[in-house]
Amino acid sequence: MNTGGHPGPKGPHGRHGTTAGDRGSAVSVQTRGAPRAGLGDEAPRGATSVRGGGAAAAGPRGAAAAEHGHGAGTPATGVRAGAPERAPGGGPGMPAGLLDGVRRWLAESGSEPTPARVAQALREQGRVLGAAEVLGAAEQLRSELIGSGPLDPLLADRSVTDVLVSAPDRVWVDRGGGLELTGVSFPDAAAVRRLAQRLAAVAGRRLDDARPWVDARLADGTRLHAVLPPVAVGCTCLSLRVVRPRAFTLDELAAAGTVPPGGDRILRALLGARLSFLVSGGTGTGKTTLLSALLGLVGPDERIVLAEDSAELRPDHPHVVRLETRPANQEGAGLVTLEDLVRQALRMRPDLLVVGEVRGPEVVHLLAALNTGHEGAGTVHANAAADVPARLEALGTAAGLDRLGLHSQLAAALSVVLHLVRDRAGRRRIAEVHVLERDPSGLVRTVPALRWSPEAFVPERGWERLRELLRNTGDGGAP
Repeated sequence: MNTGGHPGPKGPHGRHGTTAGDRGSAVSVQTRGAPRAGLGDEAPRGATSVRGGGAAAAGPRGAAAAEHGHGAGTPATGVRAGAPERAPGGGPGMPAGLLDGVRRWLAESGSEPTPARVAQALREQGRVLGAAEVLGAAEQLRSELIGSGPLDPLLADRSVTDVLVSAPDRVWVDRGGGLELTGVSFPDAAAVRRLAQRLAAVAGRRLDDARPWVDARLADGTRLHAVLPPVAVGCTCLSLRVVRPRAFTLDELAAAGTVPPGGDRILRALLGARLSFLVSGGTGTGKTTLLSALLGLVGPDERIVLAEDSAELRPDHPHVVRLETRPANQEGAGLVTLEDLVRQALRMRPDLLVVGEVRGPEVVHLLAALNTGHEGAGTVHANAAADVPARLEALGTAAGLDRLGLHSQLAAALSVVLHLVRDRAGRRRIAEVHVLERDPSGLVRTVPALRWSPEAFVPERGWERLRELLRNTGDGGAP
């Protein structure tokens, strides 16, 4: 179910990214365009490097061996050792030959790149460095071996939600206001491939010519997607979706302009009335962020069970059970689907069943659950709130549920659709609130109840129906 740089209140909105210099790296990180307000940036987190499998656990042996097995090492991006040489970002770096030798020694010995082990590896290469140089080399090697190399400074920037690599000199970021081209670069396409394969390896996944794409979650929650050539023409395409460990609160989203003034009261009433709902929108509109904030409003004595393809929801709630899908292994065994998770979640006494993203046959089990006394929520990709019934119909009929049967379950299961958009300025906001009703033919359609206004939600034709649904809270939620 996934939720830069808001100009609003301090906290998650007043962030300062870590520069390359802060990390002992000479990579130049220069982005074009200023960050703009929107739903896209996430709340602060601590450690920022992408590290798979817990570094020491999955760690240097597997990661270094995986990278070493795919060709020469990527020139590093930090402290200089030996003759001057230019690193990928334009600064001086450790000579590639020396870096390869240290990497090989660490891989063969199964050692983590601690300063002591790096110093020993350098001595084996016939190099003697001072203490400061050894520490710099160790940090550089950690970035190369278990970090994300030249992407580390971008992932350290708390306003960044996505890092996208489409070519060695085409590294883009999204800070919540649209994509910006950065000054970060790789030496060549082979270096991008090596990084993608190493990140996949530390996530416990395979990425090679026989299986040229991967979708995985790294140990810190970062979502990894990569496609190798020739499927990706010219260069490996690498996408990293950063997941912050703390969700925005609804008050923070309201302050950022995602929710209009007074709109937070309606959303609180929605949760208080125990209505089942879906959050819809296109890719990158902030569906996961909004859903996480809303789940934080659920009573502390209630049990939330999350079923997700990739664990992205981060509700601030004391009783959350998180279930995540699993791909099949190389023998084709061990597959766990979202449909499986929804079935298991129903046996776990959920007060609220949440599907991170409804996009397959799990819709049948979700609707069945919501018709048997459970409350639920989720997200769904749709271009407009009015498209949600057709989207669910397509998913349900593909899973074998007949059209009228699906609409009957849908009418009884769901009450509200919250639709998010990203406007031309890059801001993400709730555009509409719809209620569901059946037409004379028995099919479900959505009816607009509220629409966005900078001053407040504006009532539409379905407002009286929504107000009736919200009366269970003793607060009509009137705008």
